Amino acid sequence: MRQLTEEETRTLFEKLANYVGRGLNELIAPPSGSEDPNERYVFRMHQMRVYHVKLGLVGLATSIPRDNLLSLGTCVGKFTKTGKFRIQITALDLLAPHARYKVHIKPNGTQPFLYGGNVLKAHVGRWSEDCPEHAGVVVVDMNDTPLGFGVTARSSAESRKLDPTAICVFSQSDIGNYLRDEDTLFTT
Repeated sequence: MRQLTEEETRTLFEKLANYVGRGLNELIAPPSGSEDPNERYVFRMHQMRVYHVKLGLVGLATSIPRDNLLSLGTCVGKFTKTGKFRIQITALDLLAPHARYKVHIKPNGTQPFLYGGNVLKAHVGRWSEDCPEHAGVVVVDMNDTPLGFGVTARSSAESRKLDPTAICVFSQSDIGNYLRDEDTLFTT
């Protein structure tokens, strides 16, 4: 595992800030009340994948040979060969509590979303206020259970005027990916 370069860090933070905004600081800060620096979270890269790991665990992982280390911490996503960063569904537990915008979908829209479909206006139960176009959103059901994340196709104000079959959120990833991509989700 290695530290991210300055360019990689900037790319990662830009992508995460699209979803969590100022909540990005909370992803790195130690838990409240803890003064131990080993409780702080850091981002580390291993085989083009970025992991969110406690600093104390990173020190312990140095004793494991690189070839034998498969993963450590929470996989946030991976860098492509062209240098772009793609957030994976494994990062949903990090994004959901700190999400700036959320879209609640009705029970009739849960299954189409989990099968990889986009969120239609007919499936939207409620939006976060003042959600702009092309913003990162976490998609949750009506009980606030995170189901995935995506990018808005229209702002929340514009989408109220659309017909029921119009796409409101382009799906980026959903928890159905655990089944659909189980062979390739953690391989290199």
